[in-house]
Formats: sequence, structure tokens, C-alpha cells
Amino acid sequence: MNVSRLGGPTLSLFRIVIGLLFALHGLTSVFGLFGGNPMTGQAVPVGTWPGWWAALIQLVCGALVLVGLFTRPAALLASGSMAYAYFVVHQPDHLLPLQNGGELSALFCWSFLLVAALGSGPWALDALLFRRRTDAPPSSVAEPSPVSV
Repeated sequence: MNVSRLGGPTLSLFRIVIGLLFALHGLTSVFGLFGGNPMTGQAVPVGTWPGWWAALIQLVCGALVLVGLFTRPAALLASGSMAYAYFVVHQPDHLLPLQNGGELSALFCWSFLLVAALGSGPWALDALLFRRRTDAPPSSVAEPSPVSV
């Protein structure tokens, strides 16, 4: 099998898994599902900064990346939020991710940056919508038929 043929589907699978995992993190914090926030075991109070807003970004951007809709902007926002989480929450404690508990933030940050750079892959709503727009015949104004006298 040609390795280049595996690139698109592999990127799509990577995007789907990363999006799902990120959305699940959002669900735990926004709605308290799956045991709730790892720190408290409950949902983050609505509107609290930065926890609730970060969880909302996780839920929305994770879902968008999962289905491949507005993938690049959603992945870029998710990557930035994880960079913020790493440098503001984790890095002040210790320099290295293994020491400060920021491994997950760092991994999500770089994973989403990869998705933002490479796109959604062929198995995405973005690809389907883009294909439909380019495959649609151009709209043409019908010329009036010649009138016979």
C-alpha cells in the first residue's frame, strides 16, 4: 500500500481522536459528567474565569474539530487555550511538564497546532462542504431564446 494514501485518513483519525478527547474534557467541567472536574469532582461554576471559559472552549472546539467543521480556526483557538493553560497554570510551579503536571496541556497544544497547520483531512465536514461548493455548476444567467418572427 502506498504510504501517501494513508496520510489523509490518518490525519482524519488523529483529528477525530484529539477532538473527542478534548470535548470530553469540556463535558466533565461544563456539565460535571464522567466524574466532573478532576480538581473538584463537580462542574465548574458558570462564568468563572478562566475555568468555565476554558471548559467551554474545550467543549465547543473539541466538538468542531471532532466533526471537522471550521477545523483550522477551532484547532488554533484550542491550541492557544492550551498554551495559556500551560504557561499560566502549570509552568509557574516548575519548568518541565513532568514536574508541573502540564503534560496534557502541552500535548493538546501541539496536537491542535498540527491540526490547524495540516487541516482536517478528507473525512471531515469541511472537506464535504468545500467539495460541494467546488463541484456545484456555476450559476449562469439563461440567455433569452431568439424570437422568431
